Amino acid sequence: MKPKEDIYILGIESSCDDTSAAVLRNDTLLSNVTSSQEVHRIYGGVVPELASRAHQQNIVPVVDQAIKRACITKEQLSAVAFTRGPGLMGSLLVGTSFAKGFARSLKIPLIDVNHLQGHVMAHFIKEDNDVPHIPPFPFLCLLVSGGNSQIVKVNAYNDMEILGQTIDDAAGEAIDKCSKVMGLGYPGGPIIDKLARQGNPKAFSFAEPNISGLDYSFSGLKTSFLYNLQKWVNNDPNFIEHHKQDLAASLEFTIVDILMKKLRLAVQQTQIKHVAVAGGVSANNGLRNAFYKSAEEYGWTIYIPKFSYTTDNAAMIAITGYYKFLDRMFCPISKPAFSKVTFE
Repeated sequence: MKPKEDIYILGIESSCDDTSAAVLRNDTLLSNVTSSQEVHRIYGGVVPELASRAHQQNIVPVVDQAIKRACITKEQLSAVAFTRGPGLMGSLLVGTSFAKGFARSLKIPLIDVNHLQGHVMAHFIKEDNDVPHIPPFPFLCLLVSGGNSQIVKVNAYNDMEILGQTIDDAAGEAIDKCSKVMGLGYPGGPIIDKLARQGNPKAFSFAEPNISGLDYSFSGLKTSFLYNLQKWVNNDPNFIEHHKQDLAASLEFTIVDILMKKLRLAVQQTQIKHVAVAGGVSANNGLRNAFYKSAEEYGWTIYIPKFSYTTDNAAMIAITGYYKFLDRMFCPISKPAFSKVTFE
C-alpha cells in the first residue's frame, strides 16, 4: 500500500499589525514566524496606513523565514492559506495579494480563512511530541480580542454560530483605551495585566452594562472609567500614580465579570460544558483564572490556548487551511478581501 503523502500548508496572517507566516505538516506545526510593528506604540493605537506599509516590508522575509525554519522548500508546499478577513483592509490586501501571487507561481491551491474562525481553530494546532487538549464538537468558545467579543457555538471547523457579541466596543479595545487614558502606554493589555496582579480588584467599581440576552457592551464601562478618573484626578493630580495597581485590578475584574456572566448564561442555555477561550484577551491572567475557577465550580471542561496562539498568528490560519484542504475547499483567485466582522 502506498504511504499517505504529507500535506504542507503555508499560512499567512496580515489582518491588523502583525505580519505572520507559519508552515504545518498535516496538523503539526513546523514553524511560526511573526513580525510585530513597533511603529504604532507612539500613537497609542494602530495606524492603518502605517500598518499596511509595514506589512509590505515584512511579508517576504517573514514567509522566507517560515519556510526555512520548517526545513522544507517552497516546492513542497501543498497549498497557501491566508486571512481574507475581517480586519483592516489595507493590511489584508498585502497578505491577500502576496498569497495569490505565491500560490499562482507555485501552481498550488489557494485557501481563504476567516480570521475569527482561525482564532477558534488555534485549539487544534499540534506540536511535535505534544498531546494537545482538543475540544470535541460541539463546544462553546469565548472569542475576545482588541476588535471582537463574541460567544460562539462551534459545531464543526466550518460551522460556527454566534450566540452573542458586542453591540459596540470590544473588551480588548476597552482595556487599551482605559490604559491610554491612564497614560500607561500601548498596547494596554499586558500593562494592565501586570499591574492588576499587584492591585485590589474591589478597590473601585465601574458601570456594568444591562444588555439582554448574550450580547456584550463595553462603551458604558469606558465612559464610566473616564468620568470617574477625571473626578479623582481633579481632587488629586497624582491619583493615577498612587492608585494605578488598584485601578488596573478593578478594571480587569469588571471586564472579566462582564464576560463570564454572559458565558455562564450561554452554558446554562445550551447545556454545553466544553468551553474554550480564544483571541488576544485570552492571554489575560484574570480571565484565565476565571476559567479555572468556573471549571471547578460548574464542572466545565475548559480549553485555554498557549500564549503564542492567543494573539494574531499564522499557525491558526494554517490549521484552518489544513482542514479546508482535506475537504478541497479552495478559493478562486478573484475573491477579494473583506473587512466586515462575520463568520461566513
